[in-house]
Amino acid sequence: MESHVKIIGILYIVLSILGLIGALILFMVLNLIGGYTDDPNASMILSIVANVLAVVLVVCSVPGIIAGWGLLNYKEWARILTIILSALNILNFPIGTAIGIYAIWALVQPEIIALFKPQVQN
Repeated sequence: MESHVKIIGILYIVLSILGLIGALILFMVLNLIGGYTDDPNASMILSIVANVLAVVLVVCSVPGIIAGWGLLNYKEWARILTIILSALNILNFPIGTAIGIYAIWALVQPEIIALFKPQVQN
């Protein structure tokens, strides 16, 4: 069952990094298009849209990186955060739905819950 935790952690890190790359590309493309327009209003609107969308994508991606890192280090808070993010990811059809369902299924298994409990030292 440890492999499920590692797979989910890696998936969340990779998908979140792809989200950050998408934010950067979207930001650059919209600002580039705005720079080539002759209309100053269109340029300003494209710049605002680029900034807002980039910030939204970054804000949505950062928790996934944090959750993935925490899962790879078997932190209990990361398991809970990943379950919450997975519930939200179910709305991202089709890939987010598949990953969300898989992550929720795996992270609520008793064997995996036991992996995240602190071990008592004698």
